[in-house]
Amino acid sequence: MLRRLPPMADDRLLTASGHVEDAAAYLLDADRAILFTTDFFTPVVDDPYTFGQIAAANAFSDVYAMGGRPTLALNIVLFPTRAHRLDEMLAILKGGADKAVEAGCLVVGGHSVDDPEPKYGMAVVGEAHPARLLWKGAARPGDGILLTKPLGTGILATAFKGDELSESDFAEAVQSMRTLNRASAECATAAGLKAATDVTGFGLVGHLLEMCTESGIGAQVRFSDLPFFEPVERLARAGEIPGGTRTNLASVMPSLDADPSLGEHHLLMAADAQTSGGLLLAVPQDRLALLRAEFERRGQRAWPLGSFVDGPPRIQLLP
Repeated sequence: MLRRLPPMADDRLLTASGHVEDAAAYLLDADRAILFTTDFFTPVVDDPYTFGQIAAANAFSDVYAMGGRPTLALNIVLFPTRAHRLDEMLAILKGGADKAVEAGCLVVGGHSVDDPEPKYGMAVVGEAHPARLLWKGAARPGDGILLTKPLGTGILATAFKGDELSESDFAEAVQSMRTLNRASAECATAAGLKAATDVTGFGLVGHLLEMCTESGIGAQVRFSDLPFFEPVERLARAGEIPGGTRTNLASVMPSLDADPSLGEHHLLMAADAQTSGGLLLAVPQDRLALLRAEFERRGQRAWPLGSFVDGPPRIQLLP
C-alpha cells in the first residue's frame, strides 16, 4: 500500500519508500544507524500486566530482527477510559515499562485514545551499526534456515479465548511471547549473519516468503522440523484457527509447493499468525558453528528448518 504513495527519498534513508523490512533504517554516521518501528494489537491473554509485557516484546522485536537494540519508546494506548478501568490500563503500561527496562530501552511518553476495545503497543527507536544490520534480502542459496521460538501462538490464543485451552496449557506459549528476542539477535550479529526477520502476523511461511522474494531465491523446509507448542496440532485438527492464519495461507498458496501428504491443518499450522514470535535466520554454512557456539554460550535454542535454494521465490514444504 505504501508503494502507491509519493516516495520519500533521502540519501541517508537505508530502507526504500514502501519497503518490507522490519523497521525503517536511517544512517546517522559511519558507525550509527537509527531503526524506527511501531506495533500494537488487542489482548492475547487475560492478565493486563502480561499483555503489556507481550506487546512491548513484540514491538521491540522488529529492532532485534534488524540487528539493533531498542533505545527509546513511546506508548500507544487505546482503552475504554470512560469505563473507569484505569487500574487495568496502568497494569498494561507497567508490563510494557518493565519489559522496556529489561531491554535497556527508555519509555519517554506516548498517546492514548478512548476506545471500547483495548489495544496496546509501542513506537520504538533503535540503534545499530550500519555494517551489522540484518536484512530480509540478504539470504543466499545454501544458507541454512533457523528459527528461535516455537510456533502456534495464534492457534493457542484462539483456543484459549474460546475456553478450549486451559491457562496451564497456554503458559509455555505465554512465556515465549513475553521473552525478548534480544539474545537471539546478539547471537546473530556476533556470528556475522546478514539476513533475518521475525515471525509475527504473516506466520512462518509468510515471512519466509518475504525473505525469498527480497533475496530472489527459494526455500525448502520440512514440516517435521518445524517446532510447535505441544497442543497446537490437536487444536488445528479441531478447527481452532484464527482468521488471520487462514488469510496468511491463502496469500502464500500461489508460491507454496506443499507435499500432497500434508493436510490442510498442517499448512495452517505453518501459516499460523504469530504474536511476538522468534527470529528467522539465514545462516551461511561457514557461520553455522560460530552461531551454535553463541547460542550455547547464551543458553538460547534454535531449530534448523531447511535451507535457501536456487530458483524463483517459492517455498517447498516437505513432510
